Amino acid sequence: MPIPLRQQIDVGLYVLKQRLQRRERYPLVLMLEPLFRCNLACAGCGKIDYPDAILNRRLSVDECVQAAEECGAPMVAIPGGEPLIHKEIGEIVAALVARKKYVSLCTNALLLEKKLDLFTPSRFLFFSVHLDGLREQHDRAVCQDGVFDKAVKAIRAAQAKGFRVNVNATIFDGTSAEEVADFLEYASHDLGVDISISPGYAYERAPDQQHFLNRRKTKELFREVFRRGKGRNWRLSHSSLFLDFLAGNQEYRCTPWGFPTRNVFGWQRPCYLLNEGYAPTFQALMDDTDWDGYGTGNYEKCADCMAHCGYESTAAADALRKPLKALRTSLRGPKTEGEMAPEIPLAGQRSASWVYDGVVADAMRDMHGKPTGSNDRRAADARAAE
Repeated sequence: MPIPLRQQIDVGLYVLKQRLQRRERYPLVLMLEPLFRCNLACAGCGKIDYPDAILNRRLSVDECVQAAEECGAPMVAIPGGEPLIHKEIGEIVAALVARKKYVSLCTNALLLEKKLDLFTPSRFLFFSVHLDGLREQHDRAVCQDGVFDKAVKAIRAAQAKGFRVNVNATIFDGTSAEEVADFLEYASHDLGVDISISPGYAYERAPDQQHFLNRRKTKELFREVFRRGKGRNWRLSHSSLFLDFLAGNQEYRCTPWGFPTRNVFGWQRPCYLLNEGYAPTFQALMDDTDWDGYGTGNYEKCADCMAHCGYESTAAADALRKPLKALRTSLRGPKTEGEMAPEIPLAGQRSASWVYDGVVADAMRDMHGKPTGSNDRRAADARAAE
């Protein structure tokens, strides 16, 4: 696993401390969304369908630092939207690095090369560039030609300046195992970057609802991908048990509090992918959220989710409880043959609730005293790169 040893040790000690303190629920990664605005409008994304007044909101440097300190997680991922649009993103990252948080700045890389001078290389910082495959697959996923080539150019520029870079890939239905394997080979050995990979979550506001994988398809696809990866030394930056879970070999339940989200609305319930309302503080999020009401088998919207932000924390906790199991899995790699672990039954799950309109109306009322209509997804594209 290519995560630096010092980072593995620091995170491992943090997790061990939580266990010794008998904390049942604790965060592993803070998902810090300083804005929703983006300079792309990807068909599989449900994060930017807000009125302009909300898309124009930003978290301040102080708010970002307060969120990191309030949460206490050792790692901070900064997604969006597109974080490089934020005019204070350099100050935000510097403040978090100064507090020895491991910062993953997630970006589509359209602005990365232009803004590299805002950052200083550090063992606490890496850029996580969004790539959903090779040129054809990625440009199709982001609904814009030429993005893959710009991202690759920016990755090489960041590497040349001494920054750590990884890529994060979201896999959708219709992508073949061969295409995924070719991408992993290219990213590992041509680009020389670490890779985060996850099946796409079915955002309710995403324009394209036809290309999200269900759990059975996810497991079958990743088994075939991992068969092709035997001996190829792909640089996958996940725990061995999470990869084994993707291949259908672990009977895990989601840990939604492992990756809590702070954005312009507050602390998002219950996780980064699913917006079911907000808490005013991190402690209120942890104490007042009905955690048992979410996750596969509990809630209709979670039925097909196998995303890393729900299950990587589960895998990490399992590895701490059963280190020999984790070691064996790491040595042999994900199992690609034989029976899969039993699937979580869905018969008892509660029906989906639809809260988006209420969340938007409440936010607009707070800002302007009255609700407003939904935003045209592409109307602000030309203004996004501030």
